[in-house]
Order: sequence, then C-alpha cells, then structure tokens
Amino acid sequence: QVQLVESGGGLVQAGGSLRLSCAASGRPFSPYAMGWFRQAPGKEREFVARIRWSTGITYSPDSVKGRFTISRDNAKNTVYLQMNSLKPEDTAVYYCAAAGTASIYYSQQAYDYWGQGTQVTVSS
Repeated sequence: QVQLVESGGGLVQAGGSLRLSCAASGRPFSPYAMGWFRQAPGKEREFVARIRWSTGITYSPDSVKGRFTISRDNAKNTVYLQMNSLKPEDTAVYYCAAAGTASIYYSQQAYDYWGQGTQVTVSS
C-alpha cells in the first residue's frame, strides 16, 4: 500500500505563490507517473499536472501552463507543485495521486493512489 501526504496549502493573495509537496511512503515506490488534481466547491475534480517518474516529462492544461510547474525528487519520493501568479479561480482542494501504469494522463481513473488533499485559497 502507498500513502500520499500533501502539504503546503494555505491562504495567499492573488498574484502570490505557493509550493505544494506530496510525500509518498509505504512499499517501495516507483510509480509510472505522479499527478496533481484540484476540486473547487461545487465543481468536478480537474487535472492540473502530471510528471513521468522516470523521465520527468510533464503535462499540464492551458489553464495553468506557464504558472504552475510540477517537479519531483526521486530520492525523497516527493512530488512538488510550484504555483505562481495565483488567481482566485485557483482556489480548491489540491490532491496528489500516483499512477502505476501508462494511461490517459488527465483522467482520474488512471491513478491508483490518492492523498487526502490540501486546501489552497486565493483571495482577490
């Protein structure tokens, strides 16, 4: 079993930055990829970013491209989400997830393990 624990959320003003972390523990950890998703109140969970664990290749939607950067530290079993130029519409609970195999990178069904989420609130 793999446990994922997010941290780094909080309250920030529009235009500010936050760095989320997601630490993995449990059995030997070597996922195919790690991802970040978010869910705002009353909305569906949406894809934010993904990184291939072995190669570091990343994917992200246009809504965050150029503002959010996903990275990983293989030695620490940790994935990060650097969020810059934050907007009020970025307010959501952010979840990290681990995918064991190759699949549609933006689909929640592609991920096998999920963290409990961390709240990010951006004030205007």
